[in-house]
Amino acid sequence: MSRYLITGGQSLNGEVSIRGAKNASYKQIIASLLSDKVTTLSNIPQISDVKITQSIAESLGSKITITGKHSLSIHTPKISSTVVPHGTGSKSRTSFIFAAPLLARNGQATIPTPGGDRLGARPLDRLFDCFKEMGISTEFKDDLMIFKTDKIKPVHYVFNKPSHTVTEVVLMTAALASGQSIFENAAIEPEIDDLIKMLNSMGADIQRQKDNHKTIIVNGVQKLNGTDHQIISDRNEAITFACAALATKGSVNILRTDPKIVQTFLNTIEKMGAKVETGQDEMTISWVKQLKAIDIETGPEPGFMTDWQAIFSVLLTQAIGVSTIIEKVYPSRFQHIQYLNQMGVKTTFFNPDVDHPETFYEFNPDTDKADYFHGVKIYGPVKLNPSQFSIDDLRAGACITLAALTAQGESIINNVEYIERGYEKLADRLRSLGANIKYIKT
Repeated sequence: MSRYLITGGQSLNGEVSIRGAKNASYKQIIASLLSDKVTTLSNIPQISDVKITQSIAESLGSKITITGKHSLSIHTPKISSTVVPHGTGSKSRTSFIFAAPLLARNGQATIPTPGGDRLGARPLDRLFDCFKEMGISTEFKDDLMIFKTDKIKPVHYVFNKPSHTVTEVVLMTAALASGQSIFENAAIEPEIDDLIKMLNSMGADIQRQKDNHKTIIVNGVQKLNGTDHQIISDRNEAITFACAALATKGSVNILRTDPKIVQTFLNTIEKMGAKVETGQDEMTISWVKQLKAIDIETGPEPGFMTDWQAIFSVLLTQAIGVSTIIEKVYPSRFQHIQYLNQMGVKTTFFNPDVDHPETFYEFNPDTDKADYFHGVKIYGPVKLNPSQFSIDDLRAGACITLAALTAQGESIINNVEYIERGYEKLADRLRSLGANIKYIKT
């Protein structure tokens, strides 16, 4: 069990560079398995989610070579197994993405079933339904999903609701189908566009419709080549350092990131009173006056990203007035609130009064539970009290790290392995900005 020892109360100032996106890097490692040629990926973050994906890929036949501190090459001349190992596969909630290359190259895939987690169940009905239209059968046996196909068929499919990861899986699967596939109401996150860019550089033919970016057209090709591709920067890292600057009344210049991919966040903090300066691949976020309360709703791109709301909650504890967050993407994603309450924050849970929850929310109604809340009010500003925590969630862990940096006194955060799933050497990089934080590995 590793931990952070944090003595808060210091303003964070300086420069920090953003690593490659967690939610793009491991998926693009998987996408490389669509080809029997060598693919080189750069800007790979050194995080545990990437290492788990590498381990699974190697078990399926990939030969992975580390070519630099943040780059690697993947060569999968042959798929040696179509079974994702249960041990490593169950550690990743998104191991089902491996279904795409396994089906495209071998016509079958056996993958551990992803269960519910602290965000609530993650239904894959949109994937199963689309797969059925593509001639892919899905069978459940014990705790396994077994996918099979004689031939992947092109499809014209309309998502009932956008789904980030499912959109990526079906694009990979359709890339090698014979014929044209059209996906409507598809997700439009920048990580998906980065995947499309990578696949096209491998020889795929995938385009968003110019007048409607939610429609994606895939003209299947016979085979894909290898490529050299640099992964997009991590949006979640960028806003984490931005929130750290504002929560501690500091100023941080955030390098190697495109401000346009976090524009919704930047617009939000400007409304609250933050100073935002942007360049082509950098942005400076500064606290210049007391922040004002604000109301937000999470949603798919171009909305306020669900991954941001836990970290953003720390800002709301320091803003004047009552702020509200409505979580529309997951049925249960307020685990971090209990930690903020432990530090002296006043909050109130509620459920929004909406006429048609089945269309208002992005999650499926059958994944909701009576004891889940979808809204929270946060009252500020409040002087945060240092405390001791044991975390079991990535975003909640990042939230409480920022809260501990804001509080006066020493806090202890246990189980920071969860934070390392998504952040490379977070303690070192915060320390370079002036944070008093120690990482103790046990």
